[in-house]
Amino acid sequence: MTATTLRRRRLAARYALVVVSLALVGTGYAAITASSSPAAASAPSPGQQAQIIHGEDLFNANCATCHGFDAQGKAGVAPSLVGVGSAAVDFQVSTGRMPLKEPDAEAPRKPPAAPFLTPDGRPNERNIRAVAAYVESLGGGPEIPSAAQDNPNGADIGLGQQLFIANCAQCHNFSGAGGALTYGKYAPPLTKSTPAQIYEAMLTGPEAMPVFSDGVITPAQKRDVIDYVLKERSVPNPGGFSLGRVGPVTEGLVVFLGLLFVLVMSVLWITAKQGKERPGITSAVGETGKGT
Repeated sequence: MTATTLRRRRLAARYALVVVSLALVGTGYAAITASSSPAAASAPSPGQQAQIIHGEDLFNANCATCHGFDAQGKAGVAPSLVGVGSAAVDFQVSTGRMPLKEPDAEAPRKPPAAPFLTPDGRPNERNIRAVAAYVESLGGGPEIPSAAQDNPNGADIGLGQQLFIANCAQCHNFSGAGGALTYGKYAPPLTKSTPAQIYEAMLTGPEAMPVFSDGVITPAQKRDVIDYVLKERSVPNPGGFSLGRVGPVTEGLVVFLGLLFVLVMSVLWITAKQGKERPGITSAVGETGKGT
């Protein structure tokens, strides 16, 4: 065997080794991604499949006009919902923000739409969860928190207050009373929000609110924040009338308007009093002139 032939064989062996290595890496990667992909997950149970089908019917009847069929969205009308998760749908629909009546800077909280409302006026959990399950089936995303996740029992209210003041009070006010933002937007009050809705809002970041993922605020810390918000509602106001509990700006405005009202009434009273005195002075001057 010549030296040239030996070199060629060694070079071919190196190429073969590279090809085999790439094949093994590709096979391993494919196996890992296949095992972790949604398609590899267990198929929905018959009950879950029925829920998804029911949710699709509700979506097509109430949401597809704006978001399009298969939730792909419509340019300039509404965004795609693929990947937003069931938590976002549950928050938007249970708070009545969606379906949206008309475009505006902020989607206001209101009672859920008729298909998502029970005859006695409560949110229809069955229909809301069905739509959420359908959207979840299209592309995953943050899931609706479990009862254990949003249950504030045993939470640290002190830590919750610190987290709320550091991350939420700038918009929602220290007591959760809400406040104005730019471009016509506003941070809504949290006085009517359920623990699940507060958790979902932190998880999905609706409207102008940022997303507080579990990596930023852990699930346990989210429970602490919920505990603070719920207990803050029942804290008595030592000053009497709360004035909305939105801080010294409102209190200063009330004082200013009160002083302005007193000043205006004083000016009107003084003017009216002078007006009554003028006829007497005029008549006295007139009688003096006639006598002269």
